[in-house]
Amino acid sequence: MTGVQTCALPILLFDLANAVGGFVVGTGDLSEAAMGWMTYGGDHLSQYHVNAGIPKTLVRALVEHLAAASGAPELEAVLADIVATPISPELLPPTADGAAPSQHSEASVGPYELVDFFLYHLVRLGETPGRVTYLGELAFGGAHDRATILRWMRVFVRRFTANQFKRSAMPNAPIVDIRFQKCQPRPGR
Repeated sequence: MTGVQTCALPILLFDLANAVGGFVVGTGDLSEAAMGWMTYGGDHLSQYHVNAGIPKTLVRALVEHLAAASGAPELEAVLADIVATPISPELLPPTADGAAPSQHSEASVGPYELVDFFLYHLVRLGETPGRVTYLGELAFGGAHDRATILRWMRVFVRRFTANQFKRSAMPNAPIVDIRFQKCQPRPGR
């Protein structure tokens, strides 16, 4: 039933946006797009994806920073609760007894710190899987052993490749490049 809800939601959002002269803003991030962690024709539909250029670990860090810098205890508590909630595609809220959703994204796609690491090193920099494994062992200092890194890298490559069609059908999004580049004036200016 969740897939039906996911596909019905954009219809409602587009209708509402049209009624008020607005547009639908997508909230999926770069990590979700890379892994295809969205329903085709559902929650990946919008008129602009504001977060699709940044990885999930950066989204988390930004929310944590906003919470700490807000100066508003109530806002800080809400944002801290959002960061502490396990990432899940389920649209249902926790049950009355406070139980979290039964499906967690990281159980299917791997820890997002690894997903984002692979995204940067394999896709962005084009490094070899062997080098990425070596760098992962260094970067995560024992938090993820070699077998874990290799397991989730295989999942990443399979999902990244299989879900290209979803990324091809996504609306525009900002391109966020973490490299600092010297600005070059355009010719004739």
